[in-house]
Amino acid sequence: MNLFNDIRALVVDCLGAMAAEGTLPAGLDTANVTVEPPRDAAHGDMATNAAMVLAKPAGMKPRDIAEALAAKLATDPRVAGAEVAGPGFLNLRLVPTAWQGVVGAALAQGKDFGRASIGAGVKVNVEFVSANPTGPMHVGHTRGAVVGDALASLLDFAGYDVTREYYINDGGAQVDVLARSAFERYREAHGLSPEIAEGLYPGDYLIPVGEALKAKYGDRFLNAPEAEWLPLFREFSTEAMMAMIRDDLAALNVTMDLYSSEKALYGTGKIEAAIDTLRSKGLIYEGVLEPPKGKTPEDWEPREQTLFKSTEHGDDVDRPVKKSDGGWTYFAPDIAYHYDKVQRGFDLLIDIFGADHGGYVKRMKAAVSALSEGRVPLDIKLIQLVKLFKNGEPFKMSKRAGTFVTLRDVVEMVGADVTRFVMLTRKNDAPLDFDFDKVLEQSRDNPVWYVQYAHARVASVLRKAQAAGVDTSDAALAGLDLSSLSDPAELALIRKLADWPRQVEIAARAHEPHRVAGYLTEIAADLHGHWNKGNDTPELRFVQDDLATMATKIALARAVGVVISAGLAILGVTPVEEMR
Repeated sequence: MNLFNDIRALVVDCLGAMAAEGTLPAGLDTANVTVEPPRDAAHGDMATNAAMVLAKPAGMKPRDIAEALAAKLATDPRVAGAEVAGPGFLNLRLVPTAWQGVVGAALAQGKDFGRASIGAGVKVNVEFVSANPTGPMHVGHTRGAVVGDALASLLDFAGYDVTREYYINDGGAQVDVLARSAFERYREAHGLSPEIAEGLYPGDYLIPVGEALKAKYGDRFLNAPEAEWLPLFREFSTEAMMAMIRDDLAALNVTMDLYSSEKALYGTGKIEAAIDTLRSKGLIYEGVLEPPKGKTPEDWEPREQTLFKSTEHGDDVDRPVKKSDGGWTYFAPDIAYHYDKVQRGFDLLIDIFGADHGGYVKRMKAAVSALSEGRVPLDIKLIQLVKLFKNGEPFKMSKRAGTFVTLRDVVEMVGADVTRFVMLTRKNDAPLDFDFDKVLEQSRDNPVWYVQYAHARVASVLRKAQAAGVDTSDAALAGLDLSSLSDPAELALIRKLADWPRQVEIAARAHEPHRVAGYLTEIAADLHGHWNKGNDTPELRFVQDDLATMATKIALARAVGVVISAGLAILGVTPVEEMR
């Protein structure tokens, strides 16, 4: 049940009736007609912009449309009043039974309350993390992993057919550096001093890899030329790093549906096929790029290269796909990888990138637009930096990693649930401060604790009701007469409850899972506020002496618990039944 969608459908029906009567011109487009909470709750329960958006195409004054629409809406039994405001906004007040029905719907639908169908089976690929397989994941990868996983869950909840995918960057020079770094740990395993030259990976995490290489190959490669061991060490080390990355993701409760390899694109004709597809569209040519202004990018050369005419698809400059020496640029396999996604039949692609990949956005969107002929949109979400603090000071690097704090460091200190929720308290493109002390404190300033405490409070009153003899099953509570939930404070809490399905749709359309965390924080605050009002007004308390009265109050509490639990599930956080 989505009460806001139901009332919007009523508005659209009334507009259709007005057109049939001749009050409005026929054939008006109502796609931009909205029904949402008013900015000021004192103005009503819902507000619609119908008159404002239809006035110009109808050739009428907004207020004239609003007044006629108000008269139509007032005949519906759910509408207690319709009032025109300002130049033509229309504020609506609903009868209490309309709101009370939301409680029953939440209880009847349970974890599926708020599910949307806007995805309509659209196939969407969410590619996230995709960290280089050269070591453990750092805290930046942690945020990207949480955002990507929560976004995938949100889209699934909204009706999309979602695939979670990790792109293994195992085709570049960084895996050669990894192999050389592992070789030094291989030497160390034989009692020799490792020579960790500048540019190699210094972290202790490669020590066990060196020991494993010794166990597999003995001293066979100690004095062998690099050409003999590099391919073997590269493959072995990459597999070891991916095993570590999978374990790190598992610690964060992230599971991928698919791992795709960049290396698998080379020597298979896939890169050539993607570039030839662009060539067939007249988008590949030989040329020399103009010298860039300011900082020179890595892919600029003052000589003839094979270029992709990306400016025809919204990019600022054309982009090289092949260097003057005949080798592919970094961009070429990425084009092939995204072409493979298009060929797999996805209707929507979403990439989660680190903020340092901002310069890659336009060229990647141009490539997908060209390869899919504009059919498949690509949304790229950039993940801003996470700053770590402990004891009021910036948190230092991890010795194990060598240069950074790892995902595992964070999870081991605060747990996966806290890590995930905190990473979603800000929009992905906003910097995030992660204070180890604050995220563990028990106060309303800690949103994780505040939301979990609300769920635990609901669980506590359910236990008390059960002990008193109330049937607290969702089916029993959903079947109650809830008309006694009529106090303004109770109706206010129900209004927030009713906004959950609308918020799901908004968050899913915008690809912004942080909105779910924000909503949960708000409804938790409303639940706590209602609880506190009960301290002064006993009739508002969930636990009552009269069992019938208590049952209806418990129905409201349980409905809030249902929504909090559903929202936490999207975020990948386990709700708690009691606080410790």
